[in-house]
Amino acid sequence: MQQREGEGEQERGKEVRKEAMESMTERLSSLENLYFPRALQSHATNPSQRKSLLLDLLSRDAAVFLERYGAQLNSEELREFDILNYDYEINWHLKNIRTKMSPTSEELKSRSVTVKNRRLAYLDKLVLDGKYFSEDAMREREPYLHHEFVGKFQDPSARAMARPGERWSETLMRRCEEAILVSKIREEQQRLGVDEMEWVGNERNQQQQEEEEEEEEEHDVEEVNEEAKKVNGVVSSTEMSEDSKLAQSSKAEHDEAATLSAEEMGDMMGQFTYIMHQKFLAGEDHQHLDYSKIDDDETLDDHWLREANHDAEDKYFAEDEEDG
Repeated sequence: MQQREGEGEQERGKEVRKEAMESMTERLSSLENLYFPRALQSHATNPSQRKSLLLDLLSRDAAVFLERYGAQLNSEELREFDILNYDYEINWHLKNIRTKMSPTSEELKSRSVTVKNRRLAYLDKLVLDGKYFSEDAMREREPYLHHEFVGKFQDPSARAMARPGERWSETLMRRCEEAILVSKIREEQQRLGVDEMEWVGNERNQQQQEEEEEEEEEHDVEEVNEEAKKVNGVVSSTEMSEDSKLAQSSKAEHDEAATLSAEEMGDMMGQFTYIMHQKFLAGEDHQHLDYSKIDDDETLDDHWLREANHDAEDKYFAEDEEDG
């Protein structure tokens, strides 16, 4: 009698596990962008097909299933695998997944350091590649920030000109993209309450206004000089042109403020690039990059191993030279 009851409990245990398998694969099959090997992707186009593939893998190799999809499971679903924790590989995956789900303070600190180092390593790769942190690419991601540091000191007409080797269709496309960026900059200026005359694209209006103001100033000076002649007779040319000199000086100061030397431009560009680097490291580029892939990429740890070896070699040769 007791033997039959024991056999019944074992059967019920198997049924519960089967139900759990059905439940978790059903849930996983409905997730967007669930990973499948390239050879199976054509057979995983709908939830029914995905569930069938997941069930097959789970039945054949629970360790591989945990390796691929363990991070997508909840704590209740993970408990279903405890019956298999006698297997070293499965037990390792269970501990690793649970550590990530409920890390200790020390584990969180260690993880934070690891993530920081991996992002720094990836930053070096992006800088070396030269595309992600090119001026055009950074301006596309942060048009207003670029405008404030660099763009407002550049000639806007140069961006609309055709570039060497560029087809006309490419020039038109770039001009359309430029119009979108200018619109984004202007929207941000409006949101921040920037004076309308300083809005990007209003350079011509501003120039026209300055020319009109200069003409008014010259007209006022002429009137003052004429009046002085009537009252005092002939006035010295030095006195007559004093107001005119002041107007010219004011205009020169304004023109100087609107332009920067090559060295100053380089410094402003350096500040802008530094801020863009910090934004990447802080995780603010999530719209453009998948941080989960960067933060979990163990191959990036090799970067710091190479750096450590390089530093050790430099130290060794430096000490050797001192001893010599």
